[in-house]
Amino acid sequence: MFRTKQRNDNGEEMGKLSCTTEIQAAFILSSLVTFLSGLLILFLFRLLWRGIKKRQNIKGTGILLKLILARSSRNKHLKSLYLHGVFRDRIEMLLSAQTVVGQVLMILVFVLSIGSLIIYFINSADPVGSCSSYEDKTIPIDLTFNAFFTFYFGLRFLAADDKIRFWLEMNSIVDIFTIPPTFISYYLKSNWLGLRFLRALRLLELPQILQILRAIRTSNALKFAKLLSIVLSTWFTAAGFIHLVENSGDPWLKGRNSQNLTYFDSIYLVMATTSTVGFGDVVAKTSLGRTFIMFFTLGSLILFANYIPEIVELFVAKRTYTSSYEVLKGKKFIVVCGNITVDSVTAFLRNFLRHKSGEINTEIVFLGEVPPSLELQTIFKCYMAYATFVSGSALKWEDLRRVGVESSEACLIIANPLCSDSHDEDTSNIMRVLSIKNYNPNTRIIIQILQSHNKDFLPKIPSWNWTNGDNIICFAELKLGFMAQGCLVPGLCTFLTSLFLEQNSKVCPKQPWQKIFLSSLKNKILTQRLSDDLAGMTFPEVSLLCFVKLHLMLIAIEHKSSPSGYCGLILNPSAQVKLQRNTLGFFIAESAKDVKRAFFYCATCHSDVHSPELIGRCSCKSKNHRHFSVCQMMAAEYHGNARWSGDWSMNLNLKSYTRVVKEEATRSYDYSMGPRSGLSRSFLLEESDYLDSSGMFYWCKATHLEKVILKRTDKSKHEFRNHIVACIFGDAHSTLMGLQNFVMPLRASNYPRQELKDIVFIGSLEYLQREWRFLRNFPQIYVLPGSALYTADLHAVNIEECSMCAVLSSPSMSSSQTLVDTQIIMATLNIGSLRISFSDPTPTEPDETSQGFSEAGKLYCRRIPILTELKNPSNIHFIEQLGGMEGHLPGTSLHLSTSFSTGSVFSGSFLDSLLATAFYNYHVLELLQMLVTGGMSSQMEQHLNKEKLCGPSNSCTALLSRRNRCKLGLLSLSQTILLDIEPKKTFGQVFCGLLNNFGILCLGLYRLIDDQERNPDHKRGVYFVITRPANEFKLLPSDLVFCAIPFNISCHEKDNSSWGSIIIAPQASKAPADINNPPTDNPVGQTTTQLSNTSVHLWEPKTAPVGNSKQSILTQSGELSPRTYPGKENMKEPPEGLPVPIQT
Repeated sequence: MFRTKQRNDNGEEMGKLSCTTEIQAAFILSSLVTFLSGLLILFLFRLLWRGIKKRQNIKGTGILLKLILARSSRNKHLKSLYLHGVFRDRIEMLLSAQTVVGQVLMILVFVLSIGSLIIYFINSADPVGSCSSYEDKTIPIDLTFNAFFTFYFGLRFLAADDKIRFWLEMNSIVDIFTIPPTFISYYLKSNWLGLRFLRALRLLELPQILQILRAIRTSNALKFAKLLSIVLSTWFTAAGFIHLVENSGDPWLKGRNSQNLTYFDSIYLVMATTSTVGFGDVVAKTSLGRTFIMFFTLGSLILFANYIPEIVELFVAKRTYTSSYEVLKGKKFIVVCGNITVDSVTAFLRNFLRHKSGEINTEIVFLGEVPPSLELQTIFKCYMAYATFVSGSALKWEDLRRVGVESSEACLIIANPLCSDSHDEDTSNIMRVLSIKNYNPNTRIIIQILQSHNKDFLPKIPSWNWTNGDNIICFAELKLGFMAQGCLVPGLCTFLTSLFLEQNSKVCPKQPWQKIFLSSLKNKILTQRLSDDLAGMTFPEVSLLCFVKLHLMLIAIEHKSSPSGYCGLILNPSAQVKLQRNTLGFFIAESAKDVKRAFFYCATCHSDVHSPELIGRCSCKSKNHRHFSVCQMMAAEYHGNARWSGDWSMNLNLKSYTRVVKEEATRSYDYSMGPRSGLSRSFLLEESDYLDSSGMFYWCKATHLEKVILKRTDKSKHEFRNHIVACIFGDAHSTLMGLQNFVMPLRASNYPRQELKDIVFIGSLEYLQREWRFLRNFPQIYVLPGSALYTADLHAVNIEECSMCAVLSSPSMSSSQTLVDTQIIMATLNIGSLRISFSDPTPTEPDETSQGFSEAGKLYCRRIPILTELKNPSNIHFIEQLGGMEGHLPGTSLHLSTSFSTGSVFSGSFLDSLLATAFYNYHVLELLQMLVTGGMSSQMEQHLNKEKLCGPSNSCTALLSRRNRCKLGLLSLSQTILLDIEPKKTFGQVFCGLLNNFGILCLGLYRLIDDQERNPDHKRGVYFVITRPANEFKLLPSDLVFCAIPFNISCHEKDNSSWGSIIIAPQASKAPADINNPPTDNPVGQTTTQLSNTSVHLWEPKTAPVGNSKQSILTQSGELSPRTYPGKENMKEPPEGLPVPIQT
């Protein structure tokens, strides 16, 4: 009664039954009734179970009821444990695909679902209003599939914790609306399409199935599978619904508005709607179809806008960035990995390409773990001739093979200095080194490390090879070393930094001093092999020859000592050191073309050449030139060059120079040969007790933190003078910055014991407790719990009498780059607002430098000398106005500021350039490490490690031999030993005079800013740095000279002691500082009045009187005010052998 057989045009039966409305309703209602009734039953069962639980909790119902309830609950509990503990666990194992059977079950369910969907596609070719009879072979197959789906549904139902939530899951809804109609079809012996199109939603499980089959292994493939499954399942399901309603028509119209629409037409309509094209050839006519299209259009906009572009991007990125780098024979390239961001790539390319502009023949392959952003892609397009990006990880050998690491010149690893966790950043980079070295042990590695203690792991890698060029750039070691050098010698931090800066922006200086400063920034540290004609000459002779004749400043050489075979760098060696053939020299010069003169120099061909520009490759064939003495060379130069004759030649007596050099050679102490006769063995033993096992730093027995903690209320007990205040910002959870790197240069053994300055740390006690285990073996260190943001804490450490106040940056958790220096800036402003007033005492003796103060007894004010470290260099504008010197690049504005030029601000942003410097010339990095860290370098560390393996020498002479290295300092033209140098009108005259007579090497100048607007009273003492002035540069009486002073050279005018020390003014103690105990008040009541605006450290003459100076620099007599140090017993000789070594 409900169905009739359909016939074709010829009247033959088609084997298809016409389904009436009642039959279609039976198929639909079977699914709806199953869904709603099951949901209602589950809800009622939950309410009933909660009611039983509440009744079991009723109290006072009698012992019998309690026993019955307890027994029944115990039995139920045991059954529940068995059901949940055995059967349910096994079901969960099957459903979670943790076993082979479970994986097979999941794959089988997915395959059968796709098979059922394919049967639906086949049956959809028939009219929707027809029913397939059991003569159709697909119906039994579909019935079998649905029987298996029923079994799988029951397993999932039993394993579900929350039955109602399981009933409302998408996969459950698909089963409920597709399985019950199958049993209806079995009863009616016919089947209808109905809602079988919902099986298309099973395609969402495609990524999981592919993972089980291990068909996809990469994240991009998994992402593509997910996007593809979402798009396909959405299209097929939507097309099935359109196909059903359009062929059936609206129920309230009894199908009168239906249209014959195939399933393919439905998919075509859905795809046209998704792409928002809408051709109009296929449209929905029913009300249900049009309503569905309206909502589907909104969803398709999101679908098309999000998923389709991602799929396209995956294909484009796969072709562009996942391909292998093509390694060509003879083509040089390097691999750069690690922190690949817009800022790091921009900085690296700028620094790497500027080394050999126009001569770059090395390609850069960036290995990034994530696809590049649009901004980064633009950068790579701009540098497409030099740079290539490959997506991958250095931790995977497959990616290393794709970039050809084994054929690269080197692999450079960039660190992120602004990361929130420095330890994790270092650990990840060390793992990259391990992966690369395991893949190819011969690959050269240059890595950036943030924390100094993490660099110790790298040399332990078996394939790590220093001689192959492997190198470490430690940010904490260098940054804090720069800050320490700036505390020892004012302006030295800026002086050293300027040697590695590269200004790419053009600026227009407004003031004369700005022009001088910018001009000096052109000088850089360069290396060059010296001519063999200079072999056999002493370093002072060669340095003087290079300066006068070649206009080059030679500051250091690489020298190999004969006894130990150690080959290391020596800054300003003594006259005892003679150059060898093929010696590597270090110069401060403007270009590599200039330093080539030192290699081309020929004693025969260039003896009569007076213009350094004319010195080039000579035409003589013989290399066995006759070695002219330096006296003959200088004599020829002086007589032939009018610029260097006149007044200067009156003081440059060549015979006296020869005598001075010989005296210096005999007076210089060679520790490797043993002590001089005038030096007692007891003195050596006494000095060695204060040194660590390397002999590079001062040492003391471990001091407990409680003994060095200062109290704010006890200021009268610890009146510090000429000390260093370090402001620390960190808490108990902050990453350690490594304060030992700041202390070690301040405790370098090349400074006499009495010149060591007290170091006072102001910061959180919880943080300093974590740092103390690295600081407890250094003498004269104190801790004040507090903050530099509070003025009372600053006055508690007597900051008005300090020689320098360093504000050190700490790891910041701020996500904003502008706010990373918030505490640093606030502390700088707080300290900078302090003013110390003092009176001008009437000088006892007239002095030419006292004209800066017009009347005696007048009150003056000066600022606290401060050195601030900024993480973000663009934050300099919070501290000062740049005065019109700001360039176009915001990242370089700090290095063009007044604060930087005067040496009061430092930023480690320039350390990024050292990565390219280490690749092109690792010797320059060695020299920088030696200058900054107090004498330690990778070469020295290797040498010390070899000594440990071979058995170190316990002799005091071996320890003290490493003290014989130059120290950096400032010399005043109007004071110290420079009083004996005449004439001193130009920098060249002072250079040759000091090198001639004392073996002191001049490096640069520290000059007062002669500006009425910036320096109205001419007494503020604001100096700026001049790097490597020209030979004819005119000097001013107030100029200070940066010098490399030999360890055993005294700067006193008269000193009969063979171990004369260089006094730093103002000295507050007569006795050497002995241990980490605060100094007390002067018992005699003597006080020292500081007149300088900035406490500039000077090597001063012993007989210099207390007086006023034009440059506002304090002078002091040789007698030092006494100061007592309790607790001297801690400085006794360490037990059994050498002291415990300091970890470097």
